[in-house]
Amino acid sequence: MLDALRAVLELEDSKVDPGELAALIDALQAKLCRVVSAATARGDHLLSGRSPVTWVAETCLMSKTSASDRLCVGGQLDSLPQVEQALAAGQIGYQATSVICHLSEQLGEKRDSIQEEHWIDYARRFSIKDLRYLAAKARYIWDPEGFEKDDEEDYDKRYLHLSAMGRMYKLDAVFDVEGGQALLTAIDALSKPLGEGDRRSPKQRRADAAVELAHRAMSNGLLPKRSGVRPHIAVTTTVEALRAEVGATASELHDGKPLSSKTIQRLACDGTLHRVMKADSMVIDVGRATRVVSGSQRRGVNARHRCCAWPGCDRPLSWTSVHHIQFWGRGGRSDMRNLVPLCYFHHRLVHEGGWQVVKVGESLRFVPPDREIIRRSRAPGWRLAA
Repeated sequence: MLDALRAVLELEDSKVDPGELAALIDALQAKLCRVVSAATARGDHLLSGRSPVTWVAETCLMSKTSASDRLCVGGQLDSLPQVEQALAAGQIGYQATSVICHLSEQLGEKRDSIQEEHWIDYARRFSIKDLRYLAAKARYIWDPEGFEKDDEEDYDKRYLHLSAMGRMYKLDAVFDVEGGQALLTAIDALSKPLGEGDRRSPKQRRADAAVELAHRAMSNGLLPKRSGVRPHIAVTTTVEALRAEVGATASELHDGKPLSSKTIQRLACDGTLHRVMKADSMVIDVGRATRVVSGSQRRGVNARHRCCAWPGCDRPLSWTSVHHIQFWGRGGRSDMRNLVPLCYFHHRLVHEGGWQVVKVGESLRFVPPDREIIRRSRAPGWRLAA
């Protein structure tokens, strides 16, 4: 048998029918499921002191999720003879068989509700995504108590890890169905392209949307205070760093991570400042907190604009920061003619991205950088972006 399979592998690719090869692989997957299910039933995993799932994962060189799936399918095929026959005949694929077997396992004693001929027909006509949807609906109808129990178990599995990865952060999370849908809905609402010049990839827009949600919650006082203070990003800088002078001490976040002068200038556009005077590294005076842009100035800016000032951007004013056309860190004044509202993405595009905002009479022009920024594209090669 194994020699025959190796003979298939040695055939020229052009001589192998993809559909027939897929059907053969699916049939072999079913055989593997039966083999590992029988082996764990005999207790083979106990010889190595492993759980059934761990033993299958290590023996078959697969993830524990895949191992659990193989054990489920192997344990359910005896109770689904028509489904097994359809898989062996190449009428349905392994993935569809797995969906039906998982439904059977979830239903337990109520698995007799499954009419195999109907589900074989569904597997032929519908995508795997739609088949999973049908299985979830059937589970809810046939076993509402079990469905609710699974919901609670899924809720208990939720987690979120945000860890430092060099100068960046990595997010790893799992949400329950309601929480995930809430987050997805909010991010989708913020992740559409902002104007014709928005060259961000979809995944970059989603990342920026998550950051915007955090900034929105902090800047609008929507988060509970900690130690009597609203949550905020704290940065330590110097006058020299704000001016981007050569040799200036690096600005730092509260955990010591350095920030570029361009980022500091953007944060200073519409932030709250505390003046701290030092002598020989000792603090000798701390000034009162002062907003760079006062409340009345912000209201004046809002009266002149309906949304982010960037052409084609529809971010509402409540989602913008006030930008100084002549940078505040370089001596720009906080007067009405020098202030314009920009959303998070476009504010960053001006400071870190090198774009310029130029006032011509009463109108604004947004000028791209005069240099070419080279970024790696998704496919091999390079592209130019402004």
